[in-house]
Amino acid sequence: MVPSHKHDAHKHDAHKHSAQNKHDAQSEQEPDLADAALAAPRPVPQFPFSAIVGMDDLRLGLILNAVNPAIGGVLIRGEKGTAKSTAVRALAAVLPGVDVVLGCRFSCDPKSPDPDCPDGPHQPPVPWLHRPAELRELPVGATEDRLVGSLDIEKALTEGVKSYEPGLLAAAHRGVLYVDEVNLLHDHLVDLLLDAAALGTSYVEREGVSVRHAARFLLVGTMNPEEGELRPQLLDRFGLTVEVSAPRDPALRAEVVRRRLGFDDAPATFAAGYADAEHALAAAIADARDRLGQVLLTDAMLARIAFVCAAFEVDGLRADIVTARAAVAHAAWAGRGEVTVDDVRVAARLALPHRRRRNPFDAPGLDEEQLEQALADSEAVGPEPEPDPPNGGGEDEPGDDETAPGETDPRHDAGDTAQDSAHFEPEHEAVGESAPPESAPAGYGENEREPAEPGEPDVVPATAAATQVSAPSAPFRTRRLEVPGVGAGAPGRRSKAITDTGQVTRAIRPDGPIRHLHLSATMFAAAPHQRARGRSGAGLILQRSDLREGLREGREGNLVLFVVDASGSMAARSRMATVKGAVLSLLLDAYQRRDKVGLITFRGDSATLALPATSSVEAAAARLTELPTGGRTPLADGLLLAYQTLERERLRDPQRRPLVVIVTDARHTRGAEPTAAAALLAGTGAACVVVDCESGRIRLGLAGKLARQLQAPCISLENLAVGDSLADTVRAIKDAA
Repeated sequence: MVPSHKHDAHKHDAHKHSAQNKHDAQSEQEPDLADAALAAPRPVPQFPFSAIVGMDDLRLGLILNAVNPAIGGVLIRGEKGTAKSTAVRALAAVLPGVDVVLGCRFSCDPKSPDPDCPDGPHQPPVPWLHRPAELRELPVGATEDRLVGSLDIEKALTEGVKSYEPGLLAAAHRGVLYVDEVNLLHDHLVDLLLDAAALGTSYVEREGVSVRHAARFLLVGTMNPEEGELRPQLLDRFGLTVEVSAPRDPALRAEVVRRRLGFDDAPATFAAGYADAEHALAAAIADARDRLGQVLLTDAMLARIAFVCAAFEVDGLRADIVTARAAVAHAAWAGRGEVTVDDVRVAARLALPHRRRRNPFDAPGLDEEQLEQALADSEAVGPEPEPDPPNGGGEDEPGDDETAPGETDPRHDAGDTAQDSAHFEPEHEAVGESAPPESAPAGYGENEREPAEPGEPDVVPATAAATQVSAPSAPFRTRRLEVPGVGAGAPGRRSKAITDTGQVTRAIRPDGPIRHLHLSATMFAAAPHQRARGRSGAGLILQRSDLREGLREGREGNLVLFVVDASGSMAARSRMATVKGAVLSLLLDAYQRRDKVGLITFRGDSATLALPATSSVEAAAARLTELPTGGRTPLADGLLLAYQTLERERLRDPQRRPLVVIVTDARHTRGAEPTAAAALLAGTGAACVVVDCESGRIRLGLAGKLARQLQAPCISLENLAVGDSLADTVRAIKDAA
């Protein structure tokens, strides 16, 4: 239900008309801007926010951020076709309008203009106008220039002056910035976006331009988890998260379809039917914003918030801060003057689920029973009395800085970011160093304590012919495996590549269409010829021969295809648990490197593509965990299926280079000899690594023979765990190139 609050929608009218009358002459000097604002085309009707059926958490999460954008935005996770984008676009229509300085590209508030505004300084009194809050969308294929802005090339070339062209961060100031499929956005763009959202400011230092401007906006991101997850550090930067799914109630589904069809048939008529509800909702949001500063968050409620966050063992203090802000916003939305335990409960349900994930294999979500228990236990906890501070003030504690509603504290954000990274990112040692002993996977100590008798190979248990399912051992740290050479695939963190987002390494003469104009090199190339070309004004005279392209080098994501032996021989000495732990470790590394992954298993009579190439390592981990063990070893079938999969993926994504990781003891016992299949796989030119799972004192060395046929390095499973041989592996792959 929408609270019914009265709101004076015209409370600024008198001041507005006074300012406009007083500065008519000045406004007349800029008729183009004023006329453009008044003559702007009416927007196409959006699906009304109040007409959305169900999706209570989604609606509430968006409304709380509209009441207090300092919460930090909302991430909407859910399957496709669940009105994620519809709800976000509908929200902008019910947000209170804003007063902006006339002609300012950065939407400065005329009451308190940004002193560092690039279009400023705006000396009062200034002409201004009232307009609706802007909704800006950041597409998946956006560039850094589009997001943060760049040098205005037209002015630089025609007038010879440096001028800043603002990007979407500036356009979204005091409005909504919507990022659809945020999990598919390039990592460096997500970092820039979340930094600006946390600080409320965008800093641009590039191409000789140094600009700082305000960038406070309501950030909304949507994603489909099936297409890949966000890293936990990035998840933590979103204030709230909401899980959405299609309703299971047939009557509710029918109502959703009925309203959608009604809107599609007659958008304006349908929207008009909800006009009163939209106005009431907009008034309620405006009233809640006005009331926000008067809501009291007592020390007792703050202590309960801290207790709940500690009970869920979330990293950092951002969870506490966001939960407190969301609880205050919920109290203001409900018309209360003081935060209650109900407000804390609602805030925790929205602020904590995504902060409980420490690695991509942790299940998202919040245990409602655990939340209720934590709230009940927190009732007996009261705030501790504060000691008297020493002269000059004491040290700042996280709870001591009372940030005013609507403001962000950069100190908390910067500190939390560093702390979050330390919790999640494994620290890769330098090449040649050994990983610490605790990085070894579980199971190898047991094998060493119980070695095989001399002359006795690994013995497969009597039950090996039957299907078994082993739980994986704990993941461990691995070193980076790289594909040799320099590729041109999608941005990632594994192998070297020419990318759109890397660092400019040099300027070259273009061969075909120019992807990235190297402006300074172009101007340097043109400068010596200006007199000969008859230049008389400030602008440069350019010719095609002057153009230079900037070559950017960064890192790409690869396709990591796991080919895992699940035959009965892998059940010896509970070896499969260790194998699964090793593959999980490599999957975690692939997640951090932004790779795509695929999984092939072979056992019994055939090989199976358990998971086609995907960005979702969670799906690969789930398939691996459920992988049964038993039967014979059709090694040739596994290699042949790997070859076929690579050929198919080469057609789908020719720029993404593959890395094939074959995990086996290579004890071929079924089907054709693997020699021909290995030759086919080697002929693709794909980088391969063979992980030898053989253990015990007597080893047949079949995995090493397979590696030689594939022209690939071979690593024993023990050395993969310790990490020493991975450094050699990287060098071996590069030497083989």
